[in-house]
Amino acid sequence: MVPALLLVVMLAAGSVSGAPKVLAINIDGIVHPVTVEIVGHAIDEAARENAAALLIRLNTPGGLLEATREINEKIVASRVPVIAYVTPSGGRAASAGFFLLEAADVAAMSPGTNTGAASPVLLGEQMDPVMRRKIENDSSAWLRSTVVKRGRNAELAQKTIGEAKAFTEKEALDDHLIDLVAPNERQLMDDLDGREITRFDGRKETLHTRGIQVVDYRPSTRERIVSAIADPNIGFILLVLGALGIYVEFSAPGLIFPGVAGGILALLGLSALAVLPINWIGAALLILGGALFILEAKFASHGILGGGGTLAMILGALLLINGPPEVRIHPTTAIAVTVPFALITMFLVSLVVRARANKVITGEEGLLNEIGEARTALAPAGKVFVHGEYWDAVSTEPVESGGQVRVVAVDGMKLRVEPSQKAPRI
Repeated sequence: MVPALLLVVMLAAGSVSGAPKVLAINIDGIVHPVTVEIVGHAIDEAARENAAALLIRLNTPGGLLEATREINEKIVASRVPVIAYVTPSGGRAASAGFFLLEAADVAAMSPGTNTGAASPVLLGEQMDPVMRRKIENDSSAWLRSTVVKRGRNAELAQKTIGEAKAFTEKEALDDHLIDLVAPNERQLMDDLDGREITRFDGRKETLHTRGIQVVDYRPSTRERIVSAIADPNIGFILLVLGALGIYVEFSAPGLIFPGVAGGILALLGLSALAVLPINWIGAALLILGGALFILEAKFASHGILGGGGTLAMILGALLLINGPPEVRIHPTTAIAVTVPFALITMFLVSLVVRARANKVITGEEGLLNEIGEARTALAPAGKVFVHGEYWDAVSTEPVESGGQVRVVAVDGMKLRVEPSQKAPRI
């Protein structure tokens, strides 16, 4: 009886694991190279497990153009149908998100969402007219080729680039930019059941999604870590904290913990920023800011060098990422991190400089010019008591026992001394 029951359970488990499903993935932040990696792995997993479709939940302000292009290439080449769904209500698929929405086999939106506004920007500034026209024309041609293949409104779609037009879910549906509006995923799956779609290569395929199980894609540990810190603001904070920890360790060797923690944080910060396009002028300004902090502690500039270092570091943070505003470090983050870092760094540097300027009181250098007492007559050799220790000494002039001497040199384990001006006249 027990083996039979066990067999039934195993067969039931096998039927559940082998049941058709939809693999789901979230793009709910900035589109960057890590997003490309995660989407690519999710598409591969959906193909391996013969999933009925891949569901991409979109809620993004945009991202990097090259990363968006790479994701689009993966979507149109996917063996399994791709459903892009802008969710939840109040979410958006702006800029890069609009490209991803239009690239999918099925484009859907939740009530209360919006999409569009796909005009390219560079560093949040006014681009050169010729460069802007080149980028817009290239992006428009790319978007048109995708939208036409999907049977949607290519003429209106390209206005999201040239005119930065945006659409509510109702406007997008009425203007044939998306395929349907659904209040939730279950309704979306039910509405898509039996729908015939045309794949990017022209093949016809019918979706069977009614009552199907939606399973979330599980990113790898590396993907979860990099995704968590891929925000440039978090990366900048980690990098600054790491640099501060390393500097504390160099300022006070032997503490160990600040150095270890600083090294880990610095590497995490660098890995977060490494996935984004770096503007080397911004990186140079950050290095210049650090150098000015050190110079402020060495030279009395009345705060000029320190203020210049703070300004250079803030500007460096703002210019560090070479991309649109949504992938750059926020001004509030740059100021909130830089000002405390500047104050702490200058304080630590000043402590180090003052410590190095103090008179050495240990080792051979600590004995020079020290005043001691002759414990035996020096004529010229004898014993002296200096710095709490007895030494063999040789004097340049005879000194009676009890007389004061001054150390002029250290010769191995023997001192060279001379009568001190403070020595009593006998």
